[in-house]
Amino acid sequence: MHFKVVLEEDEEVGGYIVSCPSLPGCLSQGETVDEALENIKEAIQACLESLAEDEIKSYITSSRAVDVVA
Repeated sequence: MHFKVVLEEDEEVGGYIVSCPSLPGCLSQGETVDEALENIKEAIQACLESLAEDEIKSYITSSRAVDVVA
């Protein structure tokens, strides 16, 4: 599965914050860009595991592209 994520530098604390707009509330962070991107993969997996199968299908069909904004 492919999901678009948004990566932002955390200017207050340092590091990076990353979210997945297709899965509301699914976000993570990391000290480096690479760490943040690895952490969001785990967060997306956890979000998907918590959803019912029909909910997953609705999220997947609403997403078409995979982009990483860095």
